[in-house]
Amino acid sequence: MTYKRMEIPETFEKLFRSSPYLDLIGPVYQCRTKEGLVIGLSVEEKHCNARQSVHGGVLSALADIALGYNAAFQTDPPTPIVTASLNIDYLGVAKRGDWIEVRTEVGKVGRRLAFANCCFSVADKTIARASAVFGVVEGQT
Repeated sequence: MTYKRMEIPETFEKLFRSSPYLDLIGPVYQCRTKEGLVIGLSVEEKHCNARQSVHGGVLSALADIALGYNAAFQTDPPTPIVTASLNIDYLGVAKRGDWIEVRTEVGKVGRRLAFANCCFSVADKTIARASAVFGVVEGQT
């Protein structure tokens, strides 16, 4: 089966930080907007399940990245946070060759907790939405 790989939009660049896990699922991209950091991923075979659509675990990982980075970087210096709860609703599918964008809205970053929501889209179609609660790491703010 052949597919056309989606070109990375010119406003996106590789994510400003990585980890061994992100290296496995990446490359992950970013675009800074006035609303926050938009996360992007060009779907490859390694992201797909047996049905040839993006595995839910990949979307969950992208949600954690988008939500956590946007919440942490609401402050300067960034607030050190850890994921306490992550909920995701799968509303559609992404296939190999698709370009996924994750846009985030941060509700609040407080002294103990932070809250954020995000929406995943392929072209103009919403494929998932997620929300998270983060705990602020004590003694590191």
